[in-house]
Amino acid sequence: MSIRRHNLSLVLRQITENGPRSRATLALETGLNKSTVSSLVAELIEANLLRDAEDGNPSSGAVGRPPQSVELHPKGPFVLGLEVNVDYLAAWATDLAGELYHRAFVASDNRAQSPEAVIGELAHLAVGALAQPFAETRTPLSACVAVPGLVDSRGGLVVAPNLGWADVPVADLLREALEDPSFDLCVENEANLGAVAELVDGAGRGLRDFVYVSGEIGIGAGVVLGGELFRGASGFAGEFGHLTIDPYGPPCGCGGRGCLERLAGQDALLRLAGWDARIRCAGSRPEWPGAMLAQSAREGHAKTCEALSQVGHTLGIAIASVANLLDPEAVLLGGYFAPLIDWLREPIEVELETRALAGSGLRCRVLAAELGGEAAVRGAVALSRRTALELASAVPASAR
Repeated sequence: MSIRRHNLSLVLRQITENGPRSRATLALETGLNKSTVSSLVAELIEANLLRDAEDGNPSSGAVGRPPQSVELHPKGPFVLGLEVNVDYLAAWATDLAGELYHRAFVASDNRAQSPEAVIGELAHLAVGALAQPFAETRTPLSACVAVPGLVDSRGGLVVAPNLGWADVPVADLLREALEDPSFDLCVENEANLGAVAELVDGAGRGLRDFVYVSGEIGIGAGVVLGGELFRGASGFAGEFGHLTIDPYGPPCGCGGRGCLERLAGQDALLRLAGWDARIRCAGSRPEWPGAMLAQSAREGHAKTCEALSQVGHTLGIAIASVANLLDPEAVLLGGYFAPLIDWLREPIEVELETRALAGSGLRCRVLAAELGGEAAVRGAVALSRRTALELASAVPASAR
């Protein structure tokens, strides 16, 4: 990236993240000199990414005309966040500052369909977003797709055991279904994106080291170290649900036995609580099982409370291993686990104190994630916004 493009991105990001700014304030905050900032702002205005704000930005007691602020152009670019999960599809559209303009959710048993059919339905949701009135005068710059499995650097889904998919070129299929769109497209693991969302907008704000545990049909994890998402050497870090808890336990879709998600995943928890694991309210959202079980526990149903205790202890065994390895500040329980925090926290903490080497000296807290079942699609939007800011900064340069 050229120095000028870097500086354009710096100025655009400052306004996107912090709101309208005067040119003088931008110079102070970015460390660039005033003439450079004025030149960069002029380019961003010419490209319809910024505009002069209607009101000035007066300071208390200031004399004379207040400095002119600049703000994001209200007709500027937008981004898409898309999600494929085992039993639903979702789509969001926001501007570069994260203001939500469109959202869609469809409950669907994606295990019963081919990857091509599911990606076709996802493309339909994306087209629906692109056809909304807000998009008529705007340019889509980026889209990110959340998927429940391992993702390679080319946007391919290596394996998703709970979908029964392997070697699915998600990015290529979506580009084909969208007839080769002009915007940038990426694919990322859903738990990683949930961690990004919690870092930016949820319970991870202010934390530098935490593990986000995604509770859905399967169990995944997003690891944040030093304030950044940790992907690992191949991008496959965070497959928390496939830690072996019982090597002689039930077979898992990944080919192993006794994996965490087979013992503490959504289907296992529902069965332990005496519910049919196939039950689902029409159109219900992904956090629904947790809300339903929480209500059952509040009503004092013994089987539900026993199931939550058992699952909490199982989760605690796995979390203790992660705590020994990474020593995070917190573990955030997301998805359907979040509404169940009042029943899961105690057995998890018992296992942490028993199994973590540091015992009671461990600083790791067990917290409820804040963004519910929409964490992954919100993370997809956040990653799209980051990509779009980099792409947008190249628009003025290419237009010259």
